[in-house]
Amino acid sequence: MSRPTPLREVHENLGATLTDFAGWLMPLRYGSESAEHNAVRTAAGLFDLSHMGEIYVTGARAGDALDHALVGHLSALVPGRARYTMICAADGGILDDLIVYRLGDETFMVVANASNYERVAAELTERSAGFDAQVQDRSASIGLIAIQGPRAQEILSTLTGADLAGLKYYAGLPGTVAGIEVLIARTGYTGEDGFELFVPTTDAVALWYALTKAGEPYGLRPAGLSARDTLRLEAGMPLYGNELSHSLTPFDAGLGRVVKFDKPGDFIGRAALERARDTPPRRRLVGLVATGRRVPRHGYPVVLREDGSVVGEVTSGAPSQTLGRPIAMAYVDADAPAELAVDIRGGHEPVEVVDLPFYRRKK
Repeated sequence: MSRPTPLREVHENLGATLTDFAGWLMPLRYGSESAEHNAVRTAAGLFDLSHMGEIYVTGARAGDALDHALVGHLSALVPGRARYTMICAADGGILDDLIVYRLGDETFMVVANASNYERVAAELTERSAGFDAQVQDRSASIGLIAIQGPRAQEILSTLTGADLAGLKYYAGLPGTVAGIEVLIARTGYTGEDGFELFVPTTDAVALWYALTKAGEPYGLRPAGLSARDTLRLEAGMPLYGNELSHSLTPFDAGLGRVVKFDKPGDFIGRAALERARDTPPRRRLVGLVATGRRVPRHGYPVVLREDGSVVGEVTSGAPSQTLGRPIAMAYVDADAPAELAVDIRGGHEPVEVVDLPFYRRKK
């Protein structure tokens, strides 16, 4: 049975279409997916992300433990900052992609994907053995609400005295929003500016309604998983289970920059990742823009226009509200030419190969 988030009744009252996602009952959409998507691009959207996992690593050597467990150099983070990183297996395969926040000298919060956080918590516990560090999964007591879009700061500033203008991207600070104590992070998964608010589950409903009321004059809309997926796809952001998996290394995904070989000490997967770094990639992740109206979907073969030979596979695809054409991300052979098509139920839809991301916001 799917687990509800603290906001289940809110979603039901809004008439949301609910669906199972990674074992959680989540809002797929509240009405029009395109209206929700466009609201985030032009005004602001409100997301329930309470299915994500929050794992605390604390202690005198918490940073060293994370350096050993993850591919990034987390002990170098200063309190108040965050970093995108990954946890890899000994063979270099990606177990999850993560955001790590340093909340204090001896306190880190690791945010993991809903489908993986229990495994991540177990791996962190095992990998922290021998360090003066404690691992605690606090996911059940923490809700997560995101407000994303060009008017997100205006809206949030009506509810808090926190220095939002001074809060840098990938940074967080404790603050009070609508009288509720939260962690305010300038992070997101939409390609827009915005904030993610970590809130006690007992206060999640009150925070949602406060943000909803404050956002009404600005065009704020609740947004579901469908809009979140098309937004992150336009922004070229990978999704675990699609662009990332245990069968891929960070170098396969074009994200080798997150692996920090120059940090002190050893880390899990180092030897395998050094080999991956030094080996020419067999495939590359590319963006595809369809020339017609048919939509490339996850799992569809990518073929040569010339003879139909399969040279790759679509990992994510959807109609793009911003571009007005179907788009996709796909892994293709490293030497594949630009003249490609996607096999859509036996028909070959020509596509244009482009660099990622498809969309980049104006700053």
